[in-house]
Parts: sequence; C-alpha cells; structure tokens
Amino acid sequence: MRRGSLCQRKVKCSKPGCPCGQDPKARHGPYYSLTRAVSGKTHSRLLSPPQAEAAQEQIAAGRKFRSQVDDYWEACEQWADRQLEDSAAASQEAAKKGGAKRTSRPRLSKKSKRS
Repeated sequence: MRRGSLCQRKVKCSKPGCPCGQDPKARHGPYYSLTRAVSGKTHSRLLSPPQAEAAQEQIAAGRKFRSQVDDYWEACEQWADRQLEDSAAASQEAAKKGGAKRTSRPRLSKKSKRS
C-alpha cells in the first residue's frame, strides 16, 4: 500500500531539429513519476514502466484501505454518539425521579486498646 499519485508524461526536448518539437505524437516518453506529500512538502521520483505498474496497484490498495478505515471511524463515531445519547437519557430519567438517595453508614466507634 502507498499514498500518492502516479503521473505519465511525454516531453519534448530542446534539441534543434528533433521531431518532438513539432509533432506532439513524437514526444519522448512516456515517463512515469510518483508524487506524494511528506511533512507538507511534495516528493516526486521517476519510475520505470514495471515500477509504475506496481506503484499503481499499491496506490489502489492504499485508497481502498483508507476508505475502509474511514468507514470504520464512521461506525465508531455512530456507536459513541449512541452511548452519549443513552447516558443523557439515563441522567434525565434519574433527575425526574429525584436522583439516587444516599444512605449514610453508621460510624464504627474506635475502641482504644488498654494495656
């Protein structure tokens, strides 16, 4: 799994007389670059065609995983909301009944030991 995106590019060179300058179909490439953000900075690297194919599968697996984690978080938040609602309903019910009455325990007398 991995984060990021894969980009395919065809480029034209700066050599005079190269057909890539005139014909877009004659451009060089394709070149593949893998790009992702790391600590707020963009990191890119060039990949070979076999590496690009593997990276595309890794990116797809990463997106699927992230989607599953998001679904899990959503289910957890719904469960937590239900807990809060149940807790609020229980406290309102207790307030209507006057709350729980505390009973005090009789204090035990402290006996001094005589020698």
